[in-house]
Amino acid sequence: GDILAAGHSSSVGYFDPNQIFYLRSRGIEEKEASAMIVRGFIEPVSNELPMEYALELNRLIELQMEGAVG
Repeated sequence: GDILAAGHSSSVGYFDPNQIFYLRSRGIEEKEASAMIVRGFIEPVSNELPMEYALELNRLIELQMEGAVG
């Protein structure tokens, strides 16, 4: 099952606890593990965008993750 991960009111997402556990067991901090999972979901979309839009999307995701965790 999925667990709910929420940082603040505008940031709610579902993460597979097995994915988080796997990354954490490899020494990756939870914040970075969550960001890696989000990037994995977004990558197929960003690969279809023109480069400048893909870069902006990645920047916005990083800003959102910074505000959501920690």
